Amino acid sequence: MNERPLTASLSLHRPGEARIGQDRIRLLAAIERLGTIAGAARELGLSYKTAWDAVGTLNNLFDRPLVEAAPGGRTGGNARVTEAGRALIAGFEQLETTLAQALTTLEGGVCTAPEQVLEKLWSMTMHTSTRNTFRCTVTRVTMGPVNAEVELALTDGHHLTAVITERSAAEMRLAPGVTVFALIKASFVMLTAGGDPGRVSASNRLTGLVAARTDGPVNSEIVIDLGACKSITAVITHSSAEALGLAPGVPATALFKASHVILARP
Repeated sequence: MNERPLTASLSLHRPGEARIGQDRIRLLAAIERLGTIAGAARELGLSYKTAWDAVGTLNNLFDRPLVEAAPGGRTGGNARVTEAGRALIAGFEQLETTLAQALTTLEGGVCTAPEQVLEKLWSMTMHTSTRNTFRCTVTRVTMGPVNAEVELALTDGHHLTAVITERSAAEMRLAPGVTVFALIKASFVMLTAGGDPGRVSASNRLTGLVAARTDGPVNSEIVIDLGACKSITAVITHSSAEALGLAPGVPATALFKASHVILARP
């Protein structure tokens, strides 16, 4: 008989949404306590980039921002956890308490119905590898004989368009007012310098300011700040980033096709 206590880690997610686990909640709590992303990263033993990316992902996944950062760039500036962020911290702690209380029942269930328990645990930990995940509201659905065009509101100033099969749109029961998650791989996002790219075939154009650039031997990761605490990440070649002059503070536009937008409904 194993007498060591059984422990569990809480992980929150919706289908198609990145995982929210204790690590990101601890980061939020540290930012709330210290007032800076850099200070929170140092306390938790994270790189500044890891903390910065985690904050961007969290802000993209909720209707309201969880962290608002003051000017200062990637190496400085203050940050404030919003009321929504504090509510998430408190709610997560309550869920962890409830999970601990239910753990005895779960342990007994492993002995009587292990397959059902494992299935539930798997669903809690599954998450997507897609770099860009946005919570959106459907504003219009145009059905065709094969495909459906779905228009989405991302923020007050930004909108997305997705083209999916008519069958998928029907099965997901997409209609104006429905909340969905839009997923776009970073490698599908093209960039142009400045605001107006002119005539291009890409249906989606999101204009903002370069918030961060991370260079590798071949590729560069570019994060575009879209405002309202939303951002989009693109991975392009290093030579393209140099040629476009992409650097923090430079205006840029992210372009991607409607067919490259994957939709998931919670």
